[in-house]
Amino acid sequence: MANEATSAAALHPETRLVHAGTLRSQFGETSEALFLTQGHVYDSAEQCEARFLNKDPGFQYARFSNPSVTMLEQRMAAFEGAEACRATATGMAAVTAALSSLVRAGDHVVAARALFGSCRYIVEDHLPRYGVQSTLVDGTDLAAWRAAVRPNTKAFFLESPANPTLEVIDITAVAAIAREAGAKLIVDNVFATPLFQRPLELGADLVAYSATKHIDGQGRCLGGLVLGSKELIEGDIQTFLRQTGPAMSPFNAWVMLKALETLPLRVRRQAVSATVVAKWLKGRKELPHVAFIGDPDHPQAEIIARQMSGPSTLIAFEVAGGKDAAFRFLNKLRLIRISNNLGDAKSLIVHPATTTHQRFTPEVRASMGVSDGLIRLSIGLEHADDLIADLQQALAA
Repeated sequence: MANEATSAAALHPETRLVHAGTLRSQFGETSEALFLTQGHVYDSAEQCEARFLNKDPGFQYARFSNPSVTMLEQRMAAFEGAEACRATATGMAAVTAALSSLVRAGDHVVAARALFGSCRYIVEDHLPRYGVQSTLVDGTDLAAWRAAVRPNTKAFFLESPANPTLEVIDITAVAAIAREAGAKLIVDNVFATPLFQRPLELGADLVAYSATKHIDGQGRCLGGLVLGSKELIEGDIQTFLRQTGPAMSPFNAWVMLKALETLPLRVRRQAVSATVVAKWLKGRKELPHVAFIGDPDHPQAEIIARQMSGPSTLIAFEVAGGKDAAFRFLNKLRLIRISNNLGDAKSLIVHPATTTHQRFTPEVRASMGVSDGLIRLSIGLEHADDLIADLQQALAA
């Protein structure tokens, strides 16, 4: 595996997703082994001590590391072009670890206003309980980022594209503002996927994923990932994860390892279908607003062209008539299933105002662009014509 590791940078991303990070046992298996073990044994007490002092390479305890989880981490790091990666039990565990590791009581966080409900909870409700102040800004307004900076600002956080509105933020520009302020930028890259956007190359310090979404891609396992420099990942973030315990299950890591092999095939196919479906939706008079990353009329089309190499698999659209009309439409769908997940092989649809963003007041939802008629559609691997037929009959009904 040494030759594979040293030459990984020269390989195409698709090849890295098949070969990078593989650790073979003495049996020389082709498919990665699943190591279901809580702990490990040592040759001597001295070796055990050296392991815990990080002077001897190897594994100690599954809360710290595990061979199956390590393979996933190394493969994702090679794919993302990151120096290091750590896996977590969920995507929110990754976001929480990234933010919590960068701040202390008395520090300040600036975040984009348009966030997934749980992400906004961490910034707006959870961190302030421990003396970390926060300011929410219009993520597309660079002046707002600059104006929000304080002497104690230590972290910037954003989603791009944002959930569920598909608002896009200029990552390079925000990263420059963060550096000037002496703060670290964390980017939640779930909607873009690592295939279509590389936040670290755009200046971000950390990138976080809910591996539950496109990385697993088939609705099976929970997981999260946080990637960045060795200094950040192997410093406070690793310490935080080891001591607080949001460890990824080895089984989940093994499932996601196998899923990574097909990620480019799945996501590119989903993106092609999403482009076809979005174009059809945009022509419907019943829908006053349709947002799609691949749409040349997207408000941030110029930024998208600079920082993304492909569209998302998500579409957001407005149903005229608010919640009642949205519910009638959702309940008429036959093929597309109602679910708050995304990135699945199956097309899934949800009403954000009553699910992912339901805890916010109508005024706060409005400020985030989440109206009562907004629908989020995650395109799967079905044929685009079948998806359009289902959407057409539901709109007609």
